[in-house]
Amino acid sequence: MQALVYHGPDRKQWESKPDPKLEHPSDAIVQIDTATICGTDLHILKGDVPTCAEGRTLGHEAVGTVVETGDAVENVRQGDRVLVSCISACGRCVYCRQAMYGQCQSGSGWILGHLIDGTQAELARIPFADNSLYQVPEGLSDEQVLFLSDILPTGFEVGVQNGNVRPGDVVAVVGAGPVGLAAMMTARLYGPSKVVAIDKADSRLEKARTQFGADVTVNSDADDPAEVVMGLSEGSAPTWPSRRWASPRPSSSAPTWSARAAGSPTSASTATRRPCTWSGCGSATSPSPPAWSTPGPPPPCSGSSPKAASTRGRSPPTTSPTTRSSTPTACSPTPPGPTPSRWS
Repeated sequence: MQALVYHGPDRKQWESKPDPKLEHPSDAIVQIDTATICGTDLHILKGDVPTCAEGRTLGHEAVGTVVETGDAVENVRQGDRVLVSCISACGRCVYCRQAMYGQCQSGSGWILGHLIDGTQAELARIPFADNSLYQVPEGLSDEQVLFLSDILPTGFEVGVQNGNVRPGDVVAVVGAGPVGLAAMMTARLYGPSKVVAIDKADSRLEKARTQFGADVTVNSDADDPAEVVMGLSEGSAPTWPSRRWASPRPSSSAPTWSARAAGSPTSASTATRRPCTWSGCGSATSPSPPAWSTPGPPPPCSGSSPKAASTRGRSPPTTSPTTRSSTPTACSPTPPGPTPSRWS
């Protein structure tokens, strides 16, 4: 088969590789019909994900057709059109049973295009097929379904749901790329008073305004996003960040929404309710982000890859496992092992 193969930082090649074969009874082989790229693929290509070995086939988002299944697979069969989730899950371990699929203890989570060969190829092996593949309803095109593999659920879960958007909020989304647009679109489900799109590209901002529900657009090269958003929210600043990986950065001068967004976020979606302090970012002389002025949700975990720090809750939101996790409560004992993150 032909595949897009990673050969180290800034080196990739479309080349021939052996066809994948079933390795476990729960595997399926899928012919990839439609695939897309992710900002995480760009991080891999830059050498930012050392756990991704040279020779790896990239990609973790796809729609395809099942060509072979293992003996233990029950939910899909040869010939089915399926959506490939970016997150693989066994469905049985302590984390999967808490819907924390990105922390799967059976060697799954975000593995496609990372720890095993991925979907930017003619064929892909999908582990735990019963929990990682979803049949595509009749009448839907590949393009309509493809965004449910990763992009739309990321904007919805990591941005809107983890942002705890409520009726009347002012929601600011920094970065009007595909995931940012998904956050804007799904934020409307919760009745915000305003959705603000912030980017450097007028074409993206136009798309956000005309097709994805943004009420206000801000080109950060021309206006101060912090001033605009604080004006709309009567002086309150956004409080809960969710990063949107993109390249090139949609805004190198975007405001720092919160000290809890470690590193340099390329985008954030936040709802305004609690006041906090703002600071600038994007230059070597910018001050460090201030501490939160009020208590908020715990910070995202730190990890060796963008997936570990910012993602991904990115499987179909209603028909498949998601990586959205909830911190165990008194009624939900903490499982053994490492403390799970809110973001997996």
